[in-house]
Amino acid sequence: MNKIIITLALLLISSPVFAGLMQHRIDMIGFGILNANKINKRMFFTYSEQEKKHIIPKEVTKREIIIYGDTIQYAETDDEIAAMLSQKISNAEKSYDGQGKGTIGTLQVLISPKKYEIIGDKRAVDYMVRAGYNPLGLITFINKSCPQKKYDIISKHYLTSKRLAEVYEYILIKYPYFLQNNTYLTNIYYQNFLLNSIENRKKLEAKLKSNSLEKVKYE
Repeated sequence: MNKIIITLALLLISSPVFAGLMQHRIDMIGFGILNANKINKRMFFTYSEQEKKHIIPKEVTKREIIIYGDTIQYAETDDEIAAMLSQKISNAEKSYDGQGKGTIGTLQVLISPKKYEIIGDKRAVDYMVRAGYNPLGLITFINKSCPQKKYDIISKHYLTSKRLAEVYEYILIKYPYFLQNNTYLTNIYYQNFLLNSIENRKKLEAKLKSNSLEKVKYE
């Protein structure tokens, strides 16, 4: 019986019906974020079951935000889907900056991916809050979907632990309501984040107690 249920589930997931439902869900959340944030730059959303490698992300060239099946599997809630979409919307919006149909903005994102990764995370928090989503969903989504490398000195990306610490600090300072009324305390993925971020959160606590303006060196 279990094998039959699993087989039926796999067939459903790979079916055009499932793809259509997922596309509708992504569209509803994505366009809702655009409208709530009054983003007047055109972009659109595509659900694709299989990932295709693009040297330059399409969100900064065609403003096409592609969500792949192997990524959205980590997004179990609307908060987490909103988090995933908001990160990409940030890059797409940035690509409109500058002359030549956004040439300057696109180059900035491509040349400084680390810098704009953190900027994109923080913008995603803003977008989510304005659209009525809980920004802690960004923490659970990143915690589930991003690997933890040993080093980030020569990488195009920060360590995931650093990204999570930056997002947590941003929410704590700008949107404390979500931590004071934390509906994610029983979420297993958020609990795991609390467990693996103890040292970084201690650093943040020390900074806030000392009223220091220096940037915390997260690890």
